Amino acid sequence: MSFVITRRALLAATAVLAICTSGTLAQDKILLRLSGVNSETDQRAIALVNVFGPAVAEFATFEPHWNGTLFQQGTELEAIASGDLEMSITSAQELATFFPEWSVFAAGYVLQSAEHQVRVFNDPLMDPFKEKVESELGVRLLAPMYLGRRQVNLRQPRSEIDVKTPADLAGVNLRMPGTDAWQFLGRALGANPTPMAFTEVYTALQTGAVDGQDNPLPTVVDAKFYEVTKQIALTSHLVDWNFIAISAEVYNGMTAEQQAAVTAAAVAAADSGRAAQLAKEEELVAFLEEKGLEIYEPDVAAFRTAVQSAYLTSDFAASWPEGVLDAVNALGD
Repeated sequence: MSFVITRRALLAATAVLAICTSGTLAQDKILLRLSGVNSETDQRAIALVNVFGPAVAEFATFEPHWNGTLFQQGTELEAIASGDLEMSITSAQELATFFPEWSVFAAGYVLQSAEHQVRVFNDPLMDPFKEKVESELGVRLLAPMYLGRRQVNLRQPRSEIDVKTPADLAGVNLRMPGTDAWQFLGRALGANPTPMAFTEVYTALQTGAVDGQDNPLPTVVDAKFYEVTKQIALTSHLVDWNFIAISAEVYNGMTAEQQAAVTAAAVAAADSGRAAQLAKEEELVAFLEEKGLEIYEPDVAAFRTAVQSAYLTSDFAASWPEGVLDAVNALGD
């Protein structure tokens, strides 16, 4: 018995093999689910989707979930540690709930600029901090993301509350995230910090459950807080940063080439988001003024003195490794 393999049959067999092979390859791809509380229009989200995702697409499927739809704010690191999540955008404040010494990177008026953040993150002074997070929590920090300069945003007009010094925030219910580091910063600013998840802030401002919130201008616009607030005092009390975080177990399971690609992709995404966020900060004052908000600069020196004094006499400073604050300052602008 003889068989004749026609060209059509050969092509059909090749197509079936290709489909099977592609299915296998797709199944073999590493799943990288990221949980974030920010919206999909946030510059961090845009950078991760447009830069990070495509850069790792050859071997990984990047699956972001925004607005706290996969894990609620404050639960992401534990989810990574337990193997239920691969990636998140974390903060120094959140890390300080596990490792108190991280509060030095969340203290008011310590970090000076976006560039200062990058220098600090890449400096050897950060190595023991990163290593402890990885060894004890199972989370690897890939790159720093610039969130922006946090400002005080209130629902009352300036005619009711004119913020010049910390004393003017006395009795003001200022929404802050619920960790100890955030709550302490709110008190250091002179306000009455109110813990609340980010996803609840708009409604709380709208109903008067809180008097204000603090975030960088791009976040004010992205979350449309300008619809339910009347003023912004440019305290610039925190040059805030986040970190692209990944499960150490997932990362260590990659090849050396994949690890290098993931790290490079994270750095590229962070660089892209930083540039976009800085540009937005520059242009948004005019936009917010057009929306009717009063924007002004208080006595920043008075805020800096009060905030730094509060930190240096607090339990937080007692947890800071000797010489770290001086090393951070030495890397400043």
